[in-house]
Amino acid sequence: MTNPADHEAETGESPKARVDRETIELLNGLRVILPGVQVLFAFLLAVPFATGFAQADAFQRDVLLVTAVAAAVSTILLIAPAAQHRVLFRAGAKEELLHRANRFAVAGTLTLGVAMIGALLLILDFVFARGIAIGVCVAVAALLVWSWQIQPAIIRRRSSRT
Repeated sequence: MTNPADHEAETGESPKARVDRETIELLNGLRVILPGVQVLFAFLLAVPFATGFAQADAFQRDVLLVTAVAAAVSTILLIAPAAQHRVLFRAGAKEELLHRANRFAVAGTLTLGVAMIGALLLILDFVFARGIAIGVCVAVAALLVWSWQIQPAIIRRRSSRT
């Protein structure tokens, strides 16, 4: 963990300016993610009403349940920072909010990943053999875990050593 005083000396940025900038960066990042999760959630809400869904088997219904819940939880977690920012406006808790919002964003992207893989599994299982659907989803999940979690962890570890 870096020392805030070291950061201020390096950048000339006051602790308040740093928190303000980081809050804006976080909220802007969430603005990029939110439309995608909202479209995915809307798709999942419409699936049971599609005429072909009547032929869905128990596995596909279970996948829809897990996927829809993951999309709902992701939506809640990714909207929470902006909602809390409004509720806590001028309450003097911006740094605490920033740390909590970061945790919400990480958890929200993880549940978004579950929802994305679940939606892909639902679609592929409906169109292709189950083994192919699962195999493709495992590969896509591995890419997601690598690019969203493992690679950033490696970079973070590497940069903390310097």
